[in-house]
Amino acid sequence: MIIGADGDSIAPVSSHSEPFYSSLPSGTDRAYLELNNATHFAPNTSNTTIAKYSISWLKRFIDNDTRYEQFLCPLPRPSLTIEEYRGNCPHGS
Repeated sequence: MIIGADGDSIAPVSSHSEPFYSSLPSGTDRAYLELNNATHFAPNTSNTTIAKYSISWLKRFIDNDTRYEQFLCPLPRPSLTIEEYRGNCPHGS
């Protein structure tokens, strides 16, 4: 899971997060979460969006705990806190 921020002037998504995500092999379990109205320092403070999606992704794809699939599938849509989300849902979702 790659997390970026749309207002990151230190590591802009166009030259960091997006290329890192694109370099992961397609067909693998991967996700890209771009935060809306966030900066490079978003992870330094409590952030419910980062917590919800990173924990859900790790539990689903690392621990294989299908109870967390409901938070990832269908893929999250743009919102006040999410600029963009890319990823894959397990087969059958």
